[in-house]
Amino acid sequence: MDLVFCGTPEFAIPTLKMLVGAGHSLRLVVTQPDRPSGRGQELAVPPVKQLAQSLGLSVVQPDKIKNNLEFRAQLESLRPAAIIVVGYGRIIPKWMIDLPPHGNINLHGSLLPKYRGAAPIQWAIARGETVTGVTTMRIDEGLDTGDILLQREMEIDPEDTAVTLAPRLAEIGAELMLETLPGLEAGSIQPRKQDHTQATLAPILEKEEGRINFSRPATEILNLLRGFQPWPGAFTSFRSKNLTLHRARLAAYGIGPLVPGEMKVAGQDLFLGCGEGTALEVLELQPEGKRRMTAKDFIHGYRPKAGETLGAGDL
Repeated sequence: MDLVFCGTPEFAIPTLKMLVGAGHSLRLVVTQPDRPSGRGQELAVPPVKQLAQSLGLSVVQPDKIKNNLEFRAQLESLRPAAIIVVGYGRIIPKWMIDLPPHGNINLHGSLLPKYRGAAPIQWAIARGETVTGVTTMRIDEGLDTGDILLQREMEIDPEDTAVTLAPRLAEIGAELMLETLPGLEAGSIQPRKQDHTQATLAPILEKEEGRINFSRPATEILNLLRGFQPWPGAFTSFRSKNLTLHRARLAAYGIGPLVPGEMKVAGQDLFLGCGEGTALEVLELQPEGKRRMTAKDFIHGYRPKAGETLGAGDL
């Protein structure tokens, strides 16, 4: 099929690779502009652009698309059979939705209608889901509200973070897209409406989402830590400076009662009190301005005092 591909992040890479490998004609790749990134604010090239250029594909990076007459004329001249959208990061305008005969086909990182929005993988883990998946859907003018084409489930492992789960979802999503396109062309896929009453939202993450509320149970805090990787992470305050928790696990019973946020040192182990009488064992953490370190190194370097509490004012 003659296709236009719209995508930006690493999550979109497997789909683009598989489409090219399967013999589809990628007439154009559309991605976000290069943007300043990191402390040096050097221009970062989107992963999709890097791959597309290595494959010799044409790439455009429009800053805006809704009222971009030049971009619209370019797509209209290509007359693609479908436009594939994977993590592009722009709202698709109606003129673009209406352009190809098979529509704009989106790969979404959840089992719609659950977790509509920009961060479905992160929120699924943060909210304690044990199963998630991917969906191919026809884009309409709503937020991930279009008709479902195909879906595939995947288990979330107890140790999974958003960083480890996303690549696996991206791979099965690429395979699902390869099934979707010939099914649409043959008419063997029957699009089905979403049950909007079952919808949940996965909005774009804000920095404050990662601030730990130690009055919540340890399981909820651990899920947040796993889900909000690599950003915004799970953080609190320690001696008036930020402290990020990178790895933790549920504490075994028998460490004694701790108030929410209270630290307890037991040998080389560090425990944190959480809500409902629960606790976390911290494995890796990072004080503000310092390197990431083990709990053992933190204990030796900072010598937490008995009863010292994290996150004053965060409860």
